Amino acid sequence: MSERYKRNNGCVYDVKYHLVWCSKYRRKVLVNQVESRLKELLYIKSQQLGIQIEAIEIMPEHVHVFITGTPMVAIQHIVNQLKGYSSRILRLEFKELRTRLPTLWSRSYYVGTVGHISEETIKRYIIDPKGK
Repeated sequence: MSERYKRNNGCVYDVKYHLVWCSKYRRKVLVNQVESRLKELLYIKSQQLGIQIEAIEIMPEHVHVFITGTPMVAIQHIVNQLKGYSSRILRLEFKELRTRLPTLWSRSYYVGTVGHISEETIKRYIIDPKGK
């Protein structure tokens, strides 16, 4: 089986997500030591969750993370865990994050699924499975 696919007892899967979330009020607080510590924390939490970070980019006011997930864990749970864990630790370690913001992250986030097979190919396969 290709290394692209993962498997467990019940399924074979290739689940990838592009996640984006912003700091509260889009404040530019994700810089210098906060940026590097945030990367460390996201890698730590991703290992605990059993997901793999494929790519990460931290901008001063938002975060992009590309992950390989699992179909057994809802994406909402993954995002909430990454945001909650990183916020709690960063706010403990960096006092300026507690004094400048009521919370580190905004409530919302963006998630996009990423696949190897195009949407058009899947539609064609479903509509015409016998290759008529």
